[in-house]
Amino acid sequence: MNCSLVIRAYNEEEHIGRLLEGISHQTVRDVEIILVDSGSTDATASIAAHYGAKIVHIKPEEFTFGRSLNLGLAAATRPLAAIASAHVYPVYPDWLERLLEPFDDPAVALAYGKQRGGENSKFSEHQIFARWYPDQSAARQNHPFCNNANAAIRRAVWETHPYDETLTGLEDLAWAKRAQADGHAIAYAAEAEVVHVHNETPRGVLNRYRREAMAFKQIFPEAHFNLYDFVRNVTASIGFDLLHAARTRVLGRSLASIFWFRWNQFRGTHQGYRSASPLTPELRQTFYYHVGWEKTESRQREVEPIRYNE
Repeated sequence: MNCSLVIRAYNEEEHIGRLLEGISHQTVRDVEIILVDSGSTDATASIAAHYGAKIVHIKPEEFTFGRSLNLGLAAATRPLAAIASAHVYPVYPDWLERLLEPFDDPAVALAYGKQRGGENSKFSEHQIFARWYPDQSAARQNHPFCNNANAAIRRAVWETHPYDETLTGLEDLAWAKRAQADGHAIAYAAEAEVVHVHNETPRGVLNRYRREAMAFKQIFPEAHFNLYDFVRNVTASIGFDLLHAARTRVLGRSLASIFWFRWNQFRGTHQGYRSASPLTPELRQTFYYHVGWEKTESRQREVEPIRYNE
């Protein structure tokens, strides 16, 4: 088994070394690493080159998520290509093996894996990760949700349908939606687990969700998110986060971040939409979690996790 791995990065010297170290521990040994660098001014590219990565450059003014992926995939030579954010790292040495397993089914065009937050992730983001990425795999899911921070695609499908370079985000969702419409399958591999390191400011959270809401509405023009949706989601998500934080005895250290994270999450979403009405209950629930709480610890596996050098 072999694959290409496309990593998008900008000034990621703090994180990319751990991802590349994790790749060196994988049971899949033959990995072609491609870094798409969008003008880093730090040591990101040199660290990647040390691990044998092929460096592809994109000018910052030309960057979109879709364009950078298309450049990286055009440089790839393997039939299967994994895609990873520069600030994720695999938990287990069989991460790539588990991520690529669904492609034994020739109908599968894309597989994506589990994500969990790091030590510095905000409490609400841990809840979102647990909601979006459950412990149960799905060989063929019936909606197009996926995430290119931890995914793999069949390059033959990409060659006929490249990523949309005009979207402000969610290029992965748009690609998966098109793939399903063309008769391909999307798989979720729960055991292909990574830690996703996010330590965003309130402004960063606002901008991320606004950008993604703008893209979501472009992908699904019939989608709505009005003032009522904003108030309902903010109120319910804060309430359930507070209950869960109290139940797990982390309320004191999580209290402030729960309020500002959820406020900016849905304020950004509302700004990105500026309108009103549900899409499909399943996909809407995936993106706009607002009821109940989730078990934020992953199911323990018998596989020994990677021991990273600090």
